[in-house]
Amino acid sequence: MRDSSRLSRRAVLGLTAAALPLSAAAPALAAPAATAIGGERLARRGLQVDGATAVPTKLLTARAWLVADGTTGEVLASFNAHQRLAPASTLKMLFADTVLKKFDRTEKYTVKDSDISDVPAGSSLVGIKAGITYTVEQLWQGVFLRSGNDAVHVLAHMNGGIAKTVAEMQAKARDLQALDTHVVSPDGFDHPGQLSSAYDLTLFARHGLRDPDFRGYCGTRVADFPAGGRKTFQIQNTDRLLTGAWGLKTYDGLIGVKNGYTSHAGNTFTGAATRDGRTLLVTVMHPVAGSNAVYEQTAALLDWGFTHGRAAQPVGALVKPLSEGGATASPAPAHGVGQAAAGAAGAPAKGPSATRLVEGAAGTAALLAAAGGFLLRRRRQGLAARAATGTRKPPAPRAAEPDPQEPPAPTDQGGGRHRR
Repeated sequence: MRDSSRLSRRAVLGLTAAALPLSAAAPALAAPAATAIGGERLARRGLQVDGATAVPTKLLTARAWLVADGTTGEVLASFNAHQRLAPASTLKMLFADTVLKKFDRTEKYTVKDSDISDVPAGSSLVGIKAGITYTVEQLWQGVFLRSGNDAVHVLAHMNGGIAKTVAEMQAKARDLQALDTHVVSPDGFDHPGQLSSAYDLTLFARHGLRDPDFRGYCGTRVADFPAGGRKTFQIQNTDRLLTGAWGLKTYDGLIGVKNGYTSHAGNTFTGAATRDGRTLLVTVMHPVAGSNAVYEQTAALLDWGFTHGRAAQPVGALVKPLSEGGATASPAPAHGVGQAAAGAAGAPAKGPSATRLVEGAAGTAALLAAAGGFLLRRRRQGLAARAATGTRKPPAPRAAEPDPQEPPAPTDQGGGRHRR
């Protein structure tokens, strides 16, 4: 029996040949790349702004942010617009974009144990109980006001299940051209690989605000929620710029949209406000720790947009959905997923030259030929080790931690502590 750990001469030649076409294709890389989603400027790292001053950069500690005109779609300023980061509960905007119109708001549904048995431990909860009948409107109030993962899971099961809903959300993201977004769960809870960007979250908000129900839910401050029988308890929106909670003033003209917090994502927020007939959208992701920081920085960017932002020349645009005739564009280059962006403000992201790609192709071929035999010899050893120890499972998602200033939901009615 032949030793499968040895590379045949033909296999080595095949690996070498597989790397060589890179050098032949390298001259084409010098040609202009396809337009990135929203425009080439938005694919760059650092601050992007033209024609306007006084961007509050000293206050801004977020790893990514974006300011856009909600009517025209023009991006007035951005910082690492396409950096892929954990979205937390702001991903619920995409969930609403995907599922909201599937059920009439007056439709009633009696919750089963199986509808909420798969809600991740440590989730934010509005306090849904099996056996209680809710209207679809009440379920969406649970999603938007309390960021209830239990409400999300009930609606997802009504929609045919978690897997089906996740697949539909990913398809919706593709249609919206939110190509930085990878959906793992419908609720935004921490899962490995679940990512979005300031650009994509702003797309979700703009698309959602076109729907009167979406707009109404995200702008609702308080609502009465069923507790069983004829009893109810009051839930309050966790958007502090909307309610003025925890020492913050309400923001004049605020419409919504959605906030989020988990231990991995930190704080995220997309807000929209209207003044003098002009609507602005702002997304802020992962500011330096501080439970009010995401709101303070959003408010500062909205202030800038309503004043100095009037002089700004667009640095990009929020694109139209493909289903509405939007022109296709290529994804923005990755900025080092989950890592803070580096580089001077406004400087384009650095990349390898065509010459170095040619050199790299030749080096790749040599390395493949040299290392192939070693790797295959190690293969049998690895298989034996795994057989002895068992297959290693991926790490479980990190549980969300409560915002230290977030009040608990009323536990006597079954509400959970809010962890967005």
